[in-house]
Amino acid sequence: MAEGTERPMEPESALKRMVRIHMAGRGIRSRHVLGAFLRVDRRHFVPDRSAAQAYDDHPLVIGDGQTISQPFMVALMLEALEVRRGMKVLEVGAGSGYVLALLTAMGARAFGVEWHGSLAAAIPEALQRAGWTGPRVRAGDGGLGWPEEAPFDRILVSAACPRVPPPLLDQLDPGGVLVAPVDAGGVQVLTRIVKRSWGLEEERGEGCVFVPLLGRYGKW
Repeated sequence: MAEGTERPMEPESALKRMVRIHMAGRGIRSRHVLGAFLRVDRRHFVPDRSAAQAYDDHPLVIGDGQTISQPFMVALMLEALEVRRGMKVLEVGAGSGYVLALLTAMGARAFGVEWHGSLAAAIPEALQRAGWTGPRVRAGDGGLGWPEEAPFDRILVSAACPRVPPPLLDQLDPGGVLVAPVDAGGVQVLTRIVKRSWGLEEERGEGCVFVPLLGRYGKW
């Protein structure tokens, strides 16, 4: 290259573009969250038939009537969760394993419960393809949590529930944070709960659309 000639810029990857436009461009400010999304390739967690849409900002069907959530909504939930390195985090409705990988990239010890056995069984392979190891997964009723591993510093519910399942609140460590989409009069609202010494502090945020929570504390 001749002296004084600028080096041509490398084309922006689809993953970086997704993070720049659909997350940072829409108000996600946490570098911890944005950095995790840059390190976890969503392509590894979507079916081959949806590969061309892997970096689009909308949910994608993954089988058994379930979806991998919209990237922006996942980022919004993770920002509200305020995960710090070393925290023990439970995800209810682990689906494809994408959020478990993001939590691991954020330095958390991640645990996931998925209702559908076929999806739960496929998560370890997806994590391995993406280059992440560590998350523990089991099939079961996510509304019951994972009592043997409780308490958790953070709990993320990736399915809409008519109310936050009491077992999850019981398994949340004092000072812990839970984020879940909750049905409020027919409209799903992103809800953040902090477990204080004096009780539960609840904050409602944006409207959202998630597949329903299945099991004892599900609506359907």
